Amino acid sequence: MKILQINSVYRTSSTGRTTYELDEFLNARGHESYVAYGENKVAGKDVFHIGTNWDHKLHALLSRVSGLVGYFSTVHTKRFIKTIESISPDIIHLRNLHSNYIDIPLLLSYLSKNEISTVITLHDCFFYTGRCTHYTLDNCYKWQNSCGTCPRLMKDNKSWFFDRSKKMLREKKQLFESIKKLAVIGVSDWITEEAKKSILQNALIIKRIYNWIDLEVFKPEQNSFSPDFIILGVASYWSNDKGLDKFIELASHLSDKMKIIIVGKLHKNVDLPGNVVSVKETSSMKELALHYNSADVFINFSREESFGKVSAEALACGTPIITNKYTANPELVGEKCGYIVENTKEAFEAVNLIKKNKKTFYSANCRRFAENNFDKEKNTLKYLKLYEKLTEVYKA
Repeated sequence: MKILQINSVYRTSSTGRTTYELDEFLNARGHESYVAYGENKVAGKDVFHIGTNWDHKLHALLSRVSGLVGYFSTVHTKRFIKTIESISPDIIHLRNLHSNYIDIPLLLSYLSKNEISTVITLHDCFFYTGRCTHYTLDNCYKWQNSCGTCPRLMKDNKSWFFDRSKKMLREKKQLFESIKKLAVIGVSDWITEEAKKSILQNALIIKRIYNWIDLEVFKPEQNSFSPDFIILGVASYWSNDKGLDKFIELASHLSDKMKIIIVGKLHKNVDLPGNVVSVKETSSMKELALHYNSADVFINFSREESFGKVSAEALACGTPIITNKYTANPELVGEKCGYIVENTKEAFEAVNLIKKNKKTFYSANCRRFAENNFDKEKNTLKYLKLYEKLTEVYKA
């Protein structure tokens, strides 16, 4: 079987690592696996870079001026379609397309016209909204019927002048409904159920396959003893949407010998309390695993998560988690794996409970939950079976 994945990045960041790991799995199983991506050239067998840095910048500018997301890079998309024709894939697997590198309507029209079996993975909400990657913080659910008067024009994919969300949602609906062999995969139960209320509801297959964790890297390890009780948070870039304000608020309640460590990019103007330590972002999974293992508890205060991979990685390392009730976050708290809280006061109470019970009270359950739900071998195999099912339906 020939499979072509398309994503904004390859090998880097969460979706790039997932794309790379599935690529490796498929090649190891004897399939022909190809990847196309937009950002930051990397070497790799059967890996294709779409466009140029100059084109991506022009695409971003045109998007902000026009209000249309993913409607440019037409010349490079046509060239890429010739690459698709040369590969002649059985499956095209779409991941993140909204990074100013591909003409989305042109690509989807090609998939429809040529009746190519298509899988989309919902790493965020962009595929079923007019333009937004998330919407719950703005309490906006117009995407269920018709977008317009978008409250997030200056968030996600920014528009300086025009609101074209209604047009984009209408055209996405037409394009996705014209792809007969379409499978929609949510990375959590939450986003899968949201998709069932959306323009994607008539897809041939809609199901959940959790993101996976490399359980050989993210695993419990014995670390040197720390005299402090360590509370850990991890994000690519820290903002209040990711819960930075909640960590600062929590810090004011902590007793001596309790310390918060936040890993990720932090704006230089942020003033942190003395018991909050900022550690720079790392792309090393081994370094991340070391942070998770060094912590007594992991907290995810993010307000919008389609999955919450950092929570899953912490669990795999045997570290209990505290999180909120928003979006997919509660799904990742298995029995005796941590606590779901409503506010900072409850988070502080949960921290003290974990401190009292000790990390070892939770560790085995955390690891077991990760093994049962986020195993890389099991979940990549689910994608292979999905590919087989999607192509088999139309073989006759």
